[in-house]
Amino acid sequence: MIKSVESVTQVAGAVYNSEVKSVTAAITAQELDAQMPDASQLLSDEPEMESSLHYFQLMLLVACLELAWQDRQDFFIGANLTVYFSRQQLKNREFRGPDFFLVKNTERRHRNSWVVWEEDGKYPDLIIELLSPSTASVDRNLKRRLYAERFHTPEYFYFSPETGEFAGFRLQLDQYAPIEANERGWLWSEVLGLFLGIRDQQLRYFSIEGSLLPTPQEAIQTEVAKGLAEVKRERRRAAEAEREAKQERRRAAEAELALKALQAKLRSLGISLD
Repeated sequence: MIKSVESVTQVAGAVYNSEVKSVTAAITAQELDAQMPDASQLLSDEPEMESSLHYFQLMLLVACLELAWQDRQDFFIGANLTVYFSRQQLKNREFRGPDFFLVKNTERRHRNSWVVWEEDGKYPDLIIELLSPSTASVDRNLKRRLYAERFHTPEYFYFSPETGEFAGFRLQLDQYAPIEANERGWLWSEVLGLFLGIRDQQLRYFSIEGSLLPTPQEAIQTEVAKGLAEVKRERRRAAEAEREAKQERRRAAEAELALKALQAKLRSLGISLD
């Protein structure tokens, strides 16, 4: 198992330097592939998030989508995880990974990083960057071009947890075109089949009908609230049934008294009831 970026870099560099190229020029592609290390266990090489606001926002994006898609097994979510897209990039260590990315039509399992050449050449289908003062310019410009021209990622969004700056783009001929917001300021994601929009200064997911996709905690609170409401309804139904039963018993008692009074009246008139 490969333990670090440096170990893969050393092997990849050795294979690709000019001296080795001359030696391996006559070998087959299969033989060359056999000499290359397994990069699927490469560790991510990302710095910590900028602030607690960024960390919480990232966890919010991950948790809500994981919950909404809990029955699906055909996607992978990367959170502050390195995307290794070429051995040259691996060697130079010239790129930091997206804050959030989604890959569809892949196996839902744990990964230490996303290594494109170990994943059938798959790149992210959607990327979200969380802007900060130190990264905003790169996210708006250099990464935007990279994701469009190299990754060909269909959708790219960025959001600042600090200022609320929010924008989204859809790929058109290797260039990103802005996604038009609806009347609520939400942006539709064709990849997700959901809206992305700001609620309480946080970037959240919304269904096509406009419902907020909950966090696990919010979902539990909703279920608890539904349960309490149902208990209250059952108590009201039981109380109403008890009131109706009391009324029935009172009516029956009143009818019994009326019958006895009638019987007594008839006897007083000498009318036999036998």
